[in-house]
Amino acid sequence: MSKEVYLTIEGLNELKKELDDLKLVKRPAVIESLKEARALGDLSENAEYDAARNEQAMVEGRIVEIEKMLENVVLLEKGATDKVSLGTEVTIKYVEDGEEEKYSIVGSTEADPFENKISNESPIASAIMNAKVGDVVTVDSPAGSYQVEIMAIA
Repeated sequence: MSKEVYLTIEGLNELKKELDDLKLVKRPAVIESLKEARALGDLSENAEYDAARNEQAMVEGRIVEIEKMLENVVLLEKGATDKVSLGTEVTIKYVEDGEEEKYSIVGSTEADPFENKISNESPIASAIMNAKVGDVVTVDSPAGSYQVEIMAIA
């Protein structure tokens, strides 16, 4: 059985958009590149043909990967905000230095640390799951343990 893929509605729409782009834009472009490279003659020493075949393999592979994800999507609904869960936005304070950060807890497919979207499988999200505002939680990370306080959940 395939692993469930947790996505917000935004993440689902992005994945569908990428799939459409691959099928409607990139796949036809690769097919055209293959035709042009084939027209150049001897395929055994044809770098353009090899490059087009590699590109085709990557495009087709990604299409299959996205289709498998879409078959196993679990949509994250905005739900109760009394405790940290998938789909919530949480503000935490690092106990050691008092610094605050706001994170969205998302599935691993949607995780983007630059956008403060962290995977539910990450050390920090795993540690704060089901915590409530005011709870102080210990996070075990590869760099060592530290404590965070849950300041707000939205």
